[in-house]
Amino acid sequence: MNRHNFLGHLTLALAVIMVAAFIGQMRSWEKERIARPAQTGSTIRLGDQAGAIQIDQSGEAEVLVRFKRGISEEQIETVVRGFDDIIEDEIEAVDGLAVISDADGLDAAEIDAYRALRIVEYIEPNFDINLVEPELGDDTDSEINDDFEMTEMIGRSGAAPNDPQFAEQWALNNTGQRNGKHKADIDALKAWGKTHGSDKVVVAVLDSGVDYTHPDLISNMWVRPDGLAPYVDAQLGEIDDLHGYNAAENNGDPMDDNGHGTHCAGIVGAEGDNGEGIAGVNWKVEIMPLKFMSAGGFGTTKDAIEAINYVIARKKAGVNVRVISASWGSTQRSRALEDVIRKAGEEGVLFVAASGNSNANTDRVPHFPSSYNLPNVISIAAMNRSDELASFSNYGPKSVHLAAPGVEILSTWLNGQYKEASGTSMATPVVSGVAALILSNENDLSVKELRERLLKSVDKIDRLQDKTVSGGRINAALAVKDN
Repeated sequence: MNRHNFLGHLTLALAVIMVAAFIGQMRSWEKERIARPAQTGSTIRLGDQAGAIQIDQSGEAEVLVRFKRGISEEQIETVVRGFDDIIEDEIEAVDGLAVISDADGLDAAEIDAYRALRIVEYIEPNFDINLVEPELGDDTDSEINDDFEMTEMIGRSGAAPNDPQFAEQWALNNTGQRNGKHKADIDALKAWGKTHGSDKVVVAVLDSGVDYTHPDLISNMWVRPDGLAPYVDAQLGEIDDLHGYNAAENNGDPMDDNGHGTHCAGIVGAEGDNGEGIAGVNWKVEIMPLKFMSAGGFGTTKDAIEAINYVIARKKAGVNVRVISASWGSTQRSRALEDVIRKAGEEGVLFVAASGNSNANTDRVPHFPSSYNLPNVISIAAMNRSDELASFSNYGPKSVHLAAPGVEILSTWLNGQYKEASGTSMATPVVSGVAALILSNENDLSVKELRERLLKSVDKIDRLQDKTVSGGRINAALAVKDN
């Protein structure tokens, strides 16, 4: 070690010791100040305008810290040990990004001390993310009208699938069923005249997991290839990711126990023309389940980040994952989540995100991750069967890119069942599915080219002109080129 390196390490060590001593005293004062919580598991919020830090009184506190470029792992470890904290996980895809936890609880003084260090770019809470069901206004119509002929279903392409519930899938082929508007759909039948999808294209569904045993999904589920070794993370260890990844529990079983992720997966790729249930936008595709939400629909940015980090690692290992479908969000902006999504884009992965269900203008009230201004992010609004923007859907002439069917969408559910659901959560996998259809014929498209194709492949709708960037609803037949 030369003289300059020695002095640098000595200065850093002395600084950490002094800060740690100060933190110890501050912690003592803070413990005296904070009243004992009424019950275990309660949450106390500490911090400033940069974001409240959640401290779980019954367990460890976690924050996401990104250290500046050029800071070595040895320096990072020295700083973290000086605070008596541990590095729970390093996010390999993003240089210097780490999940730091403290069994004693991270208090406001310690957060401020981290933030004050010159080697820290930013520090932020591990934000909560919750699934929120939209409040349906005049979008639904329970009156069923079956007075249409099968010839109407096949007349636009001559190639309707034999799935018994396909007639109820208005998003794919709107014949006016249940008082809908004829042809207010994605024109799937015409698109299927060009391609049914491909099992060479992988779509990652980042959600509550997927019921990978569902009879209408099992043939289209991604399974780790025989020649690919199990996933290994330096801090998390080896994970047998045969069926995908569970970031919530740090294991290889992403089985859905909520239903939301399974519903989204079926929209992307329930097996088509198999005489079972419904058809997905893709009859053939590979769906990679990523679980970061619990049975109750609760997740965190940390777990979402770890799941995206997994996708990037698998992409680098040769898995042709080209799309992440993300039907969730929050008004809390996470720089760490933004950084890892950006890295996914650099690896050739499109990130399709729900615009949100608050009937809000996201130009004014951003919704993340859909509002990140990144070249691989595309934000999706929801339409009803009458070709109207759903009453709950967020919108934004500068921040929401296009719309897709998202009301009363029939798809797969837990335990081999099927269910209708509504939300921008449902519109998002429609677009993810169309992206996969495009790639089935043109796998060499860059993220930029794929995103531009989607934005141009819309049916223009007057009432969307001041609500979305493209001013239209996705049209799969326009998006897919002949093979």
